[in-house]
Amino acid sequence: MIPIKSAREIEKMRQACRTASEILERVAELVRPGISTKEVDEAAADLMQDAGVKSAFLGYRLGHRVFPGNICISLNDEIVHGIGSQRRIQYGDIVKLDIGVIEGGWVGDTASTVAVGMIDEGTERLLRVTENALRRAIGLASEGTRLGDICAAVEDEAISHRFAVVREFVGHGVGRKLHEEPQIPNYGKRGSGPRLKAGMTLAIEPMINAGTAIVRLLDDGWTVCTGDGMPSAHFEHTVLITRGKPEILTAPGKTQLK
Repeated sequence: MIPIKSAREIEKMRQACRTASEILERVAELVRPGISTKEVDEAAADLMQDAGVKSAFLGYRLGHRVFPGNICISLNDEIVHGIGSQRRIQYGDIVKLDIGVIEGGWVGDTASTVAVGMIDEGTERLLRVTENALRRAIGLASEGTRLGDICAAVEDEAISHRFAVVREFVGHGVGRKLHEEPQIPNYGKRGSGPRLKAGMTLAIEPMINAGTAIVRLLDDGWTVCTGDGMPSAHFEHTVLITRGKPEILTAPGKTQLK
């Protein structure tokens, strides 16, 4: 991606990310036993309409396939790209919410995994490790850092807790488009890859499985699940690279929606 240099454009990117973060927070509050994933998706669509933004996912094309959801909502062993349906959320589920919005020509992208009620200790640890992996990666994201250092940080956190990283799906640059260069795998070699530059905006998103790293694609052509049916967790922030500490554009509390 071409780093953003204009202060005006950076502020537009900040605003898109603030909106995405606010919508994610609002949607997460709706997740409860008995609600269908379609109802959650429709609620997200209403929030986007109220905010005057568009979904970055609805209508997204991959070959001949067109994504039909306003958000990605994935349960338990579903890793990413789940589609809202009549399936009802149950107590003890973990729900991955991935929100992307287009505002003022810029894209905000963020994700979180929500526990519904009490979850077992192993799954709770999975969520904690995945979120910690994101924190570790973001902590390294400043001008001059090699991309491979960020990728290796995620992998190291997962492996140290005997979890597996998803290799087929990656983080990415984000800005005027949802998916821009560079790709940001959740595995890699320290000291490798391009150096980060101030003005880059990156969507860093660990996807970590409790069991195997093997994945499978459901018949809907979008939903990706773990190969062994074990749970998976997903967290994501959009980050602005600076000459000092990174700015987490989708950090909670930076939002201004009414």
